[in-house]
Amino acid sequence: MRITGLYAALLALLILGLAARVMWLRRRTRIGLGDGGDRAVACAVRSHGNATEYVPLALILLLVLELNQTLPVLLHAFGIVLLLARIAHAIGLSGTPGYSAGRATGAAITLLVIALMALMLLWQYAVIHLLV
Repeated sequence: MRITGLYAALLALLILGLAARVMWLRRRTRIGLGDGGDRAVACAVRSHGNATEYVPLALILLLVLELNQTLPVLLHAFGIVLLLARIAHAIGLSGTPGYSAGRATGAAITLLVIALMALMLLWQYAVIHLLV
């Protein structure tokens, strides 16, 4: 569980940074709830919210893969790509609520990593329980 712990810690720091940005913007703009129509606050809230929606699922999948004794190089590949995708998404959404390359790429790669980890777990289950 050491590999998952590494990426859980790094992603937690990213999420804390995103939360701090929301708090700072709310304080600066004096918007206590919602976004008050302020684009920067709306983008910061969604960037933080999106990370808190997808990161836990990805980390659960990564942990189960690690518990299944998946090759460490694969775990690191999933973890690094996920972290980079979440950073790209956060940066992309920081600038504009509309389309941005960082936001689109980060979202797509996040979903791809989650899908690949889920498929790998299904494959591992099939190999152990159905093909043996």
